[in-house]
Amino acid sequence: MTQTEPVTPDAVADTTADEAPATRPSLLWTVLGLLFVLLLGAGARWLEDLVPAAAKGSSLEKFSLAIEYPIYAIALGLVGNLIITLFGLRDRIADAIRTEFFIKTGLVLLGASINLSLIVKAAGPAILQALLLITTVFLFTWYFGGLLGLDDKLRALLSAAVSICGVSAAIAAAGAVRARREQLAYAASLVIVFALPSIFILPWLADALGLTPAVAGAWIGGNIDTTAAVTAAGALAGEDALKIATIVKATQNALIGVVAVALTAWFAFKVEKSADAKRPGLGQLWERFPKFVLGFVAASAVGTWYVNNTAAAEAKKVIGVVNDLRVWFLILAFVSIGLQLRISALREAGWRPITVFGAATVVNLAVGLGLAALLFHGFTV
Repeated sequence: MTQTEPVTPDAVADTTADEAPATRPSLLWTVLGLLFVLLLGAGARWLEDLVPAAAKGSSLEKFSLAIEYPIYAIALGLVGNLIITLFGLRDRIADAIRTEFFIKTGLVLLGASINLSLIVKAAGPAILQALLLITTVFLFTWYFGGLLGLDDKLRALLSAAVSICGVSAAIAAAGAVRARREQLAYAASLVIVFALPSIFILPWLADALGLTPAVAGAWIGGNIDTTAAVTAAGALAGEDALKIATIVKATQNALIGVVAVALTAWFAFKVEKSADAKRPGLGQLWERFPKFVLGFVAASAVGTWYVNNTAAAEAKKVIGVVNDLRVWFLILAFVSIGLQLRISALREAGWRPITVFGAATVVNLAVGLGLAALLFHGFTV
């Protein structure tokens, strides 16, 4: 598949934030790449223990305690990005940078420590927030992209990415509208570039604004575009904020399939007006549905049952092991975020997609804060 060919639905599963390499990386390079990711992840956990211990008793002690593993993992991922770029190894180890797998596995494990009653309790406001926020931001991005003369397919990718859940939504939209690979690369790169500062800015703003953990979590979960970045920001905002942020983001993720099917129908019957276009059905909706959401709920149900039917000390020990494993997967996901950043795609895109995405992000932040404050006011975790 050449760079100018469309991303078909069948090819979506093989599409990542980086464009596909011309040749398939060998198994050896994939293994070496995984070892590299694991090494960076181990470095993040080591720094999390080393820095506070080294700063103890100094003027930097309080600052060092505020820096948590997501920051170290992303920073080391960016350093690793520089290394693989300088040595031309990016395409060779591309198959080892599994952000989606790492983050979704980590979130399923996170479900084990969240009581199922909390998911049920938060479902109503989370669904309402997702519907209102996605609709508002998607329509604004589509409209503003049209004003700046963006191609309809790129408008669809940007609208889905900024309103739902970043790269995953962009990939689903790319398959639905048959976007070109370079358009997907633009959208994915924009997601990562805007998500990185949000990881640190939103928790700081939530604290500065005096938001409750529930409102802060709902704001973070509804606004940061990638699930991995939401989890990183939620971890920085606190465990309670992380739980709500995860539920809200999972709710948004569940709507990927609906948006993908709607875009498929819209482009087939309105934009491209193909007479022989097939009408999308329930099968495509299920195909697009993010299955990890079901795993997250199932893990919560199993964890809740286990805690309620096991001695407190034993349950705490087992959930602690699960949480430690969860942290490892999340660290690998955050490392992968740094490794996937690709500035070259943004240079090729020009200023208009960046302007559209930036404006949509501001609207997303403002509307999301209002909805989070309204729907999660007085909500207790």
